[in-house]
Amino acid sequence: HPQSFPKGRKSEWKHTKKNKKLTVKIPNQFFPFGEIKRGLKEMKEGLAGKIAKVFIGSKLTVLLMIVFMVVGVYASFLIPREEEPQIDVPMADIFVGYPGASPTEVENRVVKPLEKLISNIKGVEYVYATAMNEKAMVIVQFYVGEDIERSFVKLYNEINKHMDQMPQGVTFPLVKTRAIDDVPMLGLTLWSENYSDYQLSQMAQELESEIKKVNDVSITHKIGGRNRQLRVVLDKDKLAASGLDFLSVSEMIKANNTQLSAGSFDKKDTEFLVKTGGFLASVTDVENLVVGVQQNQPVYLKQIANIVDGPEIPQNYVSLGFGKASDKSQTYKSEYPAVTISVAKRKGADAMKIS
Repeated sequence: HPQSFPKGRKSEWKHTKKNKKLTVKIPNQFFPFGEIKRGLKEMKEGLAGKIAKVFIGSKLTVLLMIVFMVVGVYASFLIPREEEPQIDVPMADIFVGYPGASPTEVENRVVKPLEKLISNIKGVEYVYATAMNEKAMVIVQFYVGEDIERSFVKLYNEINKHMDQMPQGVTFPLVKTRAIDDVPMLGLTLWSENYSDYQLSQMAQELESEIKKVNDVSITHKIGGRNRQLRVVLDKDKLAASGLDFLSVSEMIKANNTQLSAGSFDKKDTEFLVKTGGFLASVTDVENLVVGVQQNQPVYLKQIANIVDGPEIPQNYVSLGFGKASDKSQTYKSEYPAVTISVAKRKGADAMKIS
């Protein structure tokens, strides 16, 4: 606006309504437009401007763009994809047994000394402990970024060095290391309308053995289902009539379910290895075990017990069902037995590719 010019200085301005242009003439001694133009020109011809000028006028620009795009797409397939972020957080679970001790005694005599010596290890961030009847569990977590192998070596050394301070009867600590790759990346659930959890468990065992053959699969775990079990159900009346008891029968079964090497002998330049006993392989083997003698007659296990070959007593249940919001709830109107197989991968492997 002409009123913004300094008063007393010569300036001219013209305003033409026709083309809506404003022309202003200002002496150079007040506003050095020449220097401003030179500065703008130098800015345009700076490093960034020169690089841009080269690429704009070069015929290799399109070719370079194509090359960079191809490299980027190749890198996206080459870089492994993870289910969990690969953060180094060394963790370990420590299991200690103390037979015959109460939870309070386990806490005072095992847990507290173990917590104290583990807390003194350099790099340890948290120590959590749980005292139970006759046993305890201690969880150790190191700081993020600590070297995993060195952290576990320090933990093992510290525990071994102070085992003489533990009370009499404490079992040697079992240390199970944990890592982010131990977390399952895939879960497979088998379910059926016709098969029981016992039959599904047998199928899952076959499938699990095949999954373990896949490259970069580290740990598999079967959840649910019942395994095969030979159960010996003793008849207390027949047991009493034969003059036997539960402990003696149990010891006889254990003694007969062994296989030992009894030595060797040579004959005509040939060495023969002698083995005694054998492992129980079928129901018939168990039924024909001699567990005692009565009136100079052998007492077989089948005479005093019923041997059942079938599923074990269930310890956990896994079932599959569909809620009312699911379309399948109209077809499948109940819960069905199921078995789940969890799969974990090796460190650095591509979780998407393995899945």
